[in-house]
Formats: sequence, structure tokens, C-alpha cells
Amino acid sequence: MATYKLTYFDFSGSRGEECRLALFLNDVDFEDNRIAVARWPELKATTPFGALPVLEVTGKPPLAQTNAILSFIGRQFGYHPTDPWEAARHEALFVAVEEYRSAVAVTGNTDDEARKKQRREAFVRDFLQSWAGNVEQQIAGPFVAGDALHLADLKIYMVMGALLSGTYEHIEPDVLDGFPKVKTVTQAVAEHPKVRQWRNR
Repeated sequence: MATYKLTYFDFSGSRGEECRLALFLNDVDFEDNRIAVARWPELKATTPFGALPVLEVTGKPPLAQTNAILSFIGRQFGYHPTDPWEAARHEALFVAVEEYRSAVAVTGNTDDEARKKQRREAFVRDFLQSWAGNVEQQIAGPFVAGDALHLADLKIYMVMGALLSGTYEHIEPDVLDGFPKVKTVTQAVAEHPKVRQWRNR
């Protein structure tokens, strides 16, 4: 029987957490290998692309890159469309979420608070309005594909949950009020019994 090991940093956020959740949603028995950030320099060269998360499966080489890991989990176990066209549409949302992550990360790469405020106001005014508007068009409601939760919903939840909770200075939690479907997906995933079970562990 194959065994599964997921390696990521020891915190409950970002890319590794969505992969953990994907495995947990599917009732996969996996080793949740959490490493301290301080250990990362010594481990970086041992990973396929110098990045985490990494999924290891018995008899296979390590698999890296979040979207590839999620696609594998979804195809192998569930929570990903079986129709090739619909699967590709969901995978396009995977990529869109990573584009969001890159864009919001840049806004915090400064110790100058005035500059950070300026960057984040520009991010909300320009990138976020366009991004959320495009994602809104992909959502049937309450989830991307309608009534059933998929891994694309999970990715949206991971990034929008942080935004709605007021994590980012100079970005108000009501920033998504003009995008009700994006907010509904985020809330629906948060209320899913398995997601709540994972969060309450």
C-alpha cells in the first residue's frame, strides 16, 4: 500500500495548508511533515524545484509545485472534476490564485509603511478589482461548480480567507463586498464539516 508524506513549513497557511486540506478532505492517511523555517536553507537543495510543499508517495520520485500536487490528489482521490474540460477550467483557477499570491506578496516587500500603504491601495484599486471580477465570472455558486466542493474552491478560500480576516494592513476586510460569489465560496468552504474538523484539530 502506498504511503504519503507532505512536507511544508510548520504553520497553517498558504500553499502547504491547502495540500494538507486536500488530503484530509479525501481521508488520505498521510505524514504531515512540518519543518521549522530555520531548517529550510539546509533542505532547499534536496527539493525538486527549491520550494515547498513536496509530496512523497511510495515508489515515486518527489512531486513539487502546489498546483501539480493538488491536481494529482484530485485525480487520484476526488474533489476535482473528472470531465477533462471542466478539470482544465478549475486548473485555470489554480493558476489565477497563484497569480494573486505573487501580486499581494509584492505589496509587503518593504519596511516603509507609507510605501506599503501606497502599494496595497494600488493593489486593491487595480489588480484586485480585475482579478476578483474575473474569478467571480467562473463561479456558479455557492461553489465554483455549483453545489459540490472542489479543490479550486479550496484555493480561493485559502487566499480570500486571509484577505477577509483583515490580515493585511491597509486593506479593509470589506474589500470584496462587490464580489458576492467570491465571498460566498470563501464562507462555504470555511463552513464545510471536513474543513472545520481540520481547523479544530
